[in-house]
Amino acid sequence: MAQTLTVDVLIAGGGPCGLMLANELGRRNIRCLLVDAKPGTAFNPQANATQARTMEHFRRLGFAHEIRSMGLPPDHPTDIAYLTRFTGTELARLRLPTAAAAPQAIKNMSGSWSAAELPHRVSQKYVEVCLHRHAQQQASVDMRYGWQLKSFSDLGTGIEAVVQAVDGGEPVAVKAAYLIGADGARSFVRSQLGIAWGGATGFKRKFMGGKMLAVYLKAPDFYARNPNDRAWMYVVVNPELRAFIMSVDGVSEFAFHIQMADDAATEALTEADARRLFAQAFGQSIDIEILSMATWMAGHALVAEAFQRGRVFLGGDAAHLFTPTGGLGYNTAVEDAVNLSWKLASVIKGQASPALLNSYQHERHALAVRNTTYARQFADSIGLFEAAPELEDDSPQGTQARALASDYLNGHVRREFNIPGVTFGGRYDHSPVICGDGTTAPPDAANTYIPCATPGGRPPHAWLPDGRSLFDTFNFEWTLLVLGAEPPAIHAFELAAKAQGIDLKVVRHTSNDLLALYEAPLTLIRPDQIVAWRGHADTHAQAILAQLLGA
Repeated sequence: MAQTLTVDVLIAGGGPCGLMLANELGRRNIRCLLVDAKPGTAFNPQANATQARTMEHFRRLGFAHEIRSMGLPPDHPTDIAYLTRFTGTELARLRLPTAAAAPQAIKNMSGSWSAAELPHRVSQKYVEVCLHRHAQQQASVDMRYGWQLKSFSDLGTGIEAVVQAVDGGEPVAVKAAYLIGADGARSFVRSQLGIAWGGATGFKRKFMGGKMLAVYLKAPDFYARNPNDRAWMYVVVNPELRAFIMSVDGVSEFAFHIQMADDAATEALTEADARRLFAQAFGQSIDIEILSMATWMAGHALVAEAFQRGRVFLGGDAAHLFTPTGGLGYNTAVEDAVNLSWKLASVIKGQASPALLNSYQHERHALAVRNTTYARQFADSIGLFEAAPELEDDSPQGTQARALASDYLNGHVRREFNIPGVTFGGRYDHSPVICGDGTTAPPDAANTYIPCATPGGRPPHAWLPDGRSLFDTFNFEWTLLVLGAEPPAIHAFELAAKAQGIDLKVVRHTSNDLLALYEAPLTLIRPDQIVAWRGHADTHAQAILAQLLGA
């Protein structure tokens, strides 16, 4: 071949996982080549909910405020509403802060929602633009949309691959230390490795089970002709059909999804069918412009049986497939990238043993099983709910049916969308690169989260007297949090970090409240903002760092 590229990491796939990898690795000066067969970032809305933990990672990278400015207008409600039709009777609603109100609202929250960021309702198409822009600014990152991975081999000492522009041209040979398959549900990388799916699929439900029709559309009159309060997401529940719609731009663009009863017939649906179905869900005839339409399959809870083979790793939809209740697929993909990137960089720079990379499979596979299980529970909660035949009737029976539906759906919307436990409670207990201290974290629960500094989980959050988030004081790489007015010596950690060549920042806070929150004066926090160790002395600093780096 006329050209050979040599990089540290080859990334197949330019969705949220691949783009986040490019940002994380680029910030660490790791040479990356990213290829994606699409001509550019996503056109269709796809995922539409950025969870609070993902927003904290965007904050760590310095662009959470940019993400929060995208999508809906700043004063547009982010509520989730359940109705008989989009213009019909409202049955349930969860009211949530607007993008403009969120930064101040989170400063007044505590307990389960003690966090640096609230969730944000924004289409993936906007998120990808922001991630792409920041990845492009990294000198060590080469991103090529309209290119695809054609073949690869793991030689044991490195990866040899071939990439080529989709529209032809000379193939290009690539030599890389590692390959990451972030190339979606039909992953070429996973297929070539022969890694099978585990878990379950094919769940049939009244809603969120089987074939769904997705329509990206413009409906300029949607708000003007809708008597109900504005929301970000509207869910239709009636005996005739089940559907939902999410506002993409808060003006006229929407992502509409409707459950189809006949999987085979769904593939033959025309634009005329889509207009008819939308009018049924809306409750009256309304003009729309169809930007794109496609079918997709709900009812997945699949996790790849392995996330790593030698020097090849899987992430995002290549590693796990969700029914998108709770918005967990894209957010899990982002955390895959956050987990893997610092480990790859540490090994490539010679700071850590290659054995550190084995912890990616150990930590993220268990989290994917956990998160797909939660998403399945949310899908069951809404999908198995039966809409009574008389739900829309103007009769005493209809009134009673709506009251019963309202009671159930007001419970469900909080089960699916008020999920601090899912968002913040993911843990890496028993990981070989976590130093446990004999304590046990509170039980995992979807709708409640009890902050704790037990090693293996997210550090407890607090707002500082000067208005900053505690997380804003952490290092991009390793942080040694030193708490209390009379903390112990930490010189051994500084010497051990220097010997290992890692970037360790000592962060001191004298607050007794923080000391009580963390229950120890010393806490080591990994680059992915996970508590790696906590204790009362630096006595075994060298051995602790060695374990955390895979030795």
